[in-house]
Amino acid sequence: MAKIILSCAITGSIHTPSMSPHLPVTPDQIVDQSIGAAEAGAAILHLHARDPRTGKPSAKPDDFMAFLPRIKTECDAIINLSTGGSAVMPLHERIAGPMAAEPEMCSLNMGTMNFALYPMLGRRTEWLHDWEEPFLRNSDDLVFKNTPRDIDGVLRLMGTERGARFEFECYDLGHLYMLAHFRDRGLATGPLFIQFVMGVLGGVAAEPEHLVHLKTTADRLFGADYLFSTLAAGRQQMPMALISASLGGHVRVGLEDNLYLSKGVLAQSNAAQVQHLRRLLEGLGHILATPAEARAMLGLKGPDKVAF
Repeated sequence: MAKIILSCAITGSIHTPSMSPHLPVTPDQIVDQSIGAAEAGAAILHLHARDPRTGKPSAKPDDFMAFLPRIKTECDAIINLSTGGSAVMPLHERIAGPMAAEPEMCSLNMGTMNFALYPMLGRRTEWLHDWEEPFLRNSDDLVFKNTPRDIDGVLRLMGTERGARFEFECYDLGHLYMLAHFRDRGLATGPLFIQFVMGVLGGVAAEPEHLVHLKTTADRLFGADYLFSTLAAGRQQMPMALISASLGGHVRVGLEDNLYLSKGVLAQSNAAQVQHLRRLLEGLGHILATPAEARAMLGLKGPDKVAF
């Protein structure tokens, strides 16, 4: 079996600090949890930034630079920066940090979509920060804007001009056809790394039949010129990762996608999720790729060509 690239999404922009005391929000916390995840076996660290005072999602260069050089110095994992920032940010704000950092890799959402987070309000009545409850509640009117013009701009700014490779985030079937469109235009070049994002309300549900259909569609559109990974938001995180591996794909975990290790048990760190999935994968005979092996598989420019 081919070696599996394990990505870990450290903090994201969806969960709020009140949801878990283990969600990293300060630079020190992001550094510590990133290094822990890398030591546990994550070859790729998918990173967002946050305002260290409030935990609110941020894409400011200064907030990224507060932790990026330290992570690069202390581990050899691939640093993959989000260009999604937060769905409430305009595009120019979302890409400010990645443009300054010029990473080896960055994410790119392949379509505009509803991005409904309000079910996460649950029954909570107490919040650490006054931005959290309105942020979630108002997502019933939230459209995550990623138009063809937006996608074109990110491909040129981050790819053509800065040499980053992409984690193409596909939340639904139509996103694969949008990626094929940009492949045909010559702006998205192989090997393509597609992340099937499942379980977000507004995108495809985290169900095995959907994953199989996404993969067979990608096989038809991209042939041998792509790799795929799967993340499932919430409680299907681990089951869908194992199905992805069984289909020849790669995997992603992390507190961006799911705050829990098992039902009712909060994950105390990103490393805990990485360790748990690693044990499951290795128990089935799979072998994790090292960062160096993942760089070769994805055709990355190397850590010596970033701006941090």
